[in-house]
Amino acid sequence: MLNTYLTFDGNAREAFDFYKSVFGGDYAAFETFANGPEDMKVPDEYKERVMHVSLPVGDTVLMASDHVPGFGPPLNAGNNFSISIAGRDREHCGKLFARLSEDGEVRMPLQETFWGAYFGMWTDKFGINWMINHDLGQG
Repeated sequence: MLNTYLTFDGNAREAFDFYKSVFGGDYAAFETFANGPEDMKVPDEYKERVMHVSLPVGDTVLMASDHVPGFGPPLNAGNNFSISIAGRDREHCGKLFARLSEDGEVRMPLQETFWGAYFGMWTDKFGINWMINHDLGQG
């Protein structure tokens, strides 16, 4: 499954409250950087920014976060979205990650995360931002 992942400059909460009012439903996840582990070392002025929000919309999920300097490339119009892949298992994630990141730039290698997923991020050789996430609780 492919989903859209948006990046905002401090107004993800406002945007997603609006999207929720349009599409209805409830958030599947809503976390701020304050909820992350201490070793993330997020400056205090960014802790209330959205680290991750997801809103199911039909058969897809609209997801987002706010940009925090030092976490990903500088935010510019045009690079403020990613295609997010829901991986079936670690092997599936590994194969897709290897192929799609070939000749691109790996931003976060595939690894287990504090939110219980096997996750990685990259920009492909065509400049498109990608993420892959496999929930470790799903096998």
